[in-house]
Amino acid sequence: MLKSSLEDRRREQRLVRTRVIVSALFVILGLGLVLARLHHLQLELHDHFTVLSTENRVKIQPVPPNRGLIFDTKGVVLAENHPSFSLVITIEKVGDLKATIDELKKLIPIEDGDLSRFERLKRQRMRFQPVPIRLNLTSEEVARFAVDGYRFPGVEVHAELIRTYPKGELTAHVLGYVGRINEKELARIDKGNYAGTNFIGKGGVELAHEDVLHGKVGYQQVEVNARGRILRTLESTPPAPGQDLYLYLDIALQRAATEALGENRGSIVAIDPRSGGVLAMVSTPSFDPNLFVEGISQSNYDALLHSPDKPLYNRAIRGQYPPGSTVKPFIGLGGLSLGFVTPRKTTFCPGYFSLPGQKHRFRCWRRGGHGTVDLEQAIVQSCDVYFYWLANQMGVDKLHAFLSEFGFGSRTGVDVSGELPGLLPSREWKERARKQPWYPGETLIMGIGQGYFLATPMQLAAATAALANKGHFIQPRLAYARRVPGADVATVFPTVARQIRITNPGDWDIVIEDMAKVVESQRGTAKRIHSNDYRIAGKTGTSQVFTIGQKERYDASKISERLRDHALFVAFAPVEDPRIAVAVMVENGGSGSGTAAPIARRVIDAYLGGTPLPDESRETPDGD
Repeated sequence: MLKSSLEDRRREQRLVRTRVIVSALFVILGLGLVLARLHHLQLELHDHFTVLSTENRVKIQPVPPNRGLIFDTKGVVLAENHPSFSLVITIEKVGDLKATIDELKKLIPIEDGDLSRFERLKRQRMRFQPVPIRLNLTSEEVARFAVDGYRFPGVEVHAELIRTYPKGELTAHVLGYVGRINEKELARIDKGNYAGTNFIGKGGVELAHEDVLHGKVGYQQVEVNARGRILRTLESTPPAPGQDLYLYLDIALQRAATEALGENRGSIVAIDPRSGGVLAMVSTPSFDPNLFVEGISQSNYDALLHSPDKPLYNRAIRGQYPPGSTVKPFIGLGGLSLGFVTPRKTTFCPGYFSLPGQKHRFRCWRRGGHGTVDLEQAIVQSCDVYFYWLANQMGVDKLHAFLSEFGFGSRTGVDVSGELPGLLPSREWKERARKQPWYPGETLIMGIGQGYFLATPMQLAAATAALANKGHFIQPRLAYARRVPGADVATVFPTVARQIRITNPGDWDIVIEDMAKVVESQRGTAKRIHSNDYRIAGKTGTSQVFTIGQKERYDASKISERLRDHALFVAFAPVEDPRIAVAVMVENGGSGSGTAAPIARRVIDAYLGGTPLPDESRETPDGD
């Protein structure tokens, strides 16, 4: 009885059988999962793992394009590329980055500025992309690294073409410069087309024509070993180099204009009225753009940034100055066209002008007055009272409408980055900007190019070219054509032009002849720049830096140099067939006739081949 209660063979057999079945099910289920996984990996993900396997030995590398060159109108190279060597680190190939950099410092000098740039660029790039840690290696440094380079996996010397500007300061404000791509630029550019490219246009023509100069990136498939070293190139798509750019700029004239300005702070813009081509665009003082290409040192940048002469400031397109009396021919033309005056209609200049019923006197530059003057005499002698009187008749609304036809108050559209629009004031502008009504006295001072009225040298040159063309306004341009390197045919940029309409086309000739007499008449304010080689039409101008009281007299000798009047002059020549229009602005230069006009004459002589102007022509000013 006891044995039967302790042993139950049938129960034990059922238990063993159950365990075997459960175990078999678990084995079958496990095998099924393994087979399913193998099916998924080997069949469904076959293509994926094939790609990954291939990428372990095959890499796609971008090939950056060569940047297009820039030439002047006669084929002189203004911007070119030269080889430069940099030390770069590919982060994913380096084990201990800090230790690697510490060892590199013992081999090649690496400064704090280099490390700061490296950290900034490292954040912008993928781990597999090389990041420069030292730029512009010397040949000795390249050789030194070549000997010990095996100790630094992931560190290489890269050769690349670097932008250089052979004319240096002479073309800095025209061309701008290229520099390393920063975070803001990286966010807006086509990353695919800039893969492998480190530089981008930062200003001037380089920025304005970035799409032409940059080119299209190429790619190559390379086979690499386990350490990432390239074994061979499997396939390649060559990059399309940037197109070469040809400018209207004449570098010889650019140099002559820069020399004519000398040590003055100022600007000169010269335009060919026939094409709108910018022949010269000078802003002084200038700077060396080559310093910026691979990163300017902090000390050099601070010196430029904090200089009181503002060498980084492009006065030609960003300098906004009261145009002074240089706008009087345009206002005189408006008075003729709108019927407010005739060529022989006169007014009396006692040396001041007062609005009816008011005692305030708006003074003329000649304190004793000019007596009875008509339009010709008013332009030739630059009589302020005549233009106070004419502006008062025309009113601010008609003044604004007519002057805007010549581009005042708006950007010219010249293909240089950073142009400012100046300011052509109006009732609406003052109400919007100052929350104040327009006063009649403000119309008077607008009539002599003062007050709120501001213009850039580029605007003055473009407007003068339009006057020389008798109303045919051509948008100024620096770039003439572009050409694929090696191609025979260049693509010429289109001309943008419009016609300024006036009531009587003969009025153009009247005002042009009056401007010619500014230079040719014995009473003309620019008579000292008269040329026997060709006729020059011009207009002097002086703009105040600060307001003088009613009973005060302007005395330059008692005023700080930087508070003296700006000197301006606009001109074109030859009068019968204009080939050059010039605008000159000299900051704190004093008088337009004594300072700016002789500079303009030297520029015109350099272009047209006239007899050089003697230096004594600068000595005594003839009015403004």
